[in-house]
Amino acid sequence: MLDNMPRGTICIEDIEIGMVRHLRKTVTDRDIELFAEVSTDRNPVHLDDSYAQDTIFQGRIAHGMLTAGLISAVIGEQLPGHGTVYLGQSLKFMAPVRPGDTVYAEVKVTAIDHAKRRVTLETHCAVGNTVVLKGEALVLAPSRKFD
Repeated sequence: MLDNMPRGTICIEDIEIGMVRHLRKTVTDRDIELFAEVSTDRNPVHLDDSYAQDTIFQGRIAHGMLTAGLISAVIGEQLPGHGTVYLGQSLKFMAPVRPGDTVYAEVKVTAIDHAKRRVTLETHCAVGNTVVLKGEALVLAPSRKFD
């Protein structure tokens, strides 16, 4: 399941405090396997059911950075969108994401520095009512003046 808002670009000139964009994605076993392959993070807590049962998570979980990647997708595709340059991201992992969970990833504009084209975004991901990740991103937004 993938539920995205429209993709594209919102230039710095049109960004406002409080703007919000999001996506929803169901994390599959295939997503976890592909992320393990691409990242080379093959920790068995992500890939091995019997191993993961004996951990504090009592079952397999998705990579935290896979979940964080959904925040990157919202920023790079929606707000600000195409042409955005990531400058920084803080992350706090609050709860695990399991195969089959539908993650809601959201970014919200909290500050804008028009002179430097910098936008501060509150970021979070949730599964149902449980916040699984929260943080803050700083990005360089595209501008019509530089097209």
